This record gives sequence, C-alpha cells and structure tokens, in this order.
Amino acid sequence: MSYRFMRIMVLFDLPVETPLQRHNYGKFRRYLIKNGFMMMQESVYVKLALNQNTAAAIIDALKKNKPPEGLVQILSVTEKQFSKIEIITGDYSSDTVDSDERLLML
Repeated sequence: MSYRFMRIMVLFDLPVETPLQRHNYGKFRRYLIKNGFMMMQESVYVKLALNQNTAAAIIDALKKNKPPEGLVQILSVTEKQFSKIEIITGDYSSDTVDSDERLLML
C-alpha cells in the first residue's frame, strides 16, 4: 500500500440567527475538532489523511454529520498541492512596546 498524503479542507457557512442554529453550528464545529480537524481560519478547518481511501472515509463521515442548514464545502488535495499554499498577512500594529532594554523613553 502506498501512502499519498491528502489534506481534507472543510469550508462552511452556517446560519446562527436562532438558538437551534447556534447549537447546530457549535455541534458541527465540536465534531470537527474532536475528529482531528485543525482551524486554519474562521470556518475553515483542515485534516491530514494517509491516502485517498482514508480521505473518502473522512468525507463520508462528514456528510453523515453535516448540519441540517447552511453550506458545507469539502476540498481534498494532495499534500504536495497543499504545501504550495501562500500565506499573506497584513502589517501588525500595536501600542505595546516590545523591547528588552532597561530604559525606555516614551
């Protein structure tokens, strides 16, 4: 058996207007975390799978645990494709002084 690592990416947009919808959102999010998904950003979770068969089993389990309302999208890519992701961040500004000097002139 050859290993071709896959990444399963789950992107979701669920309604949270009523208490029941918020409950379903939390339940789905807890399901993802309990099953080894890591948050990349809000409403985007990712998990590593050993091969395509494992990825298919993970996707089937996701389909069985989907919330009754909202949009859930699943993208499976190879580890090589996932490693080419580019992360772009903006500048970070803060009023906090980050220095190890003994004397600071403010």
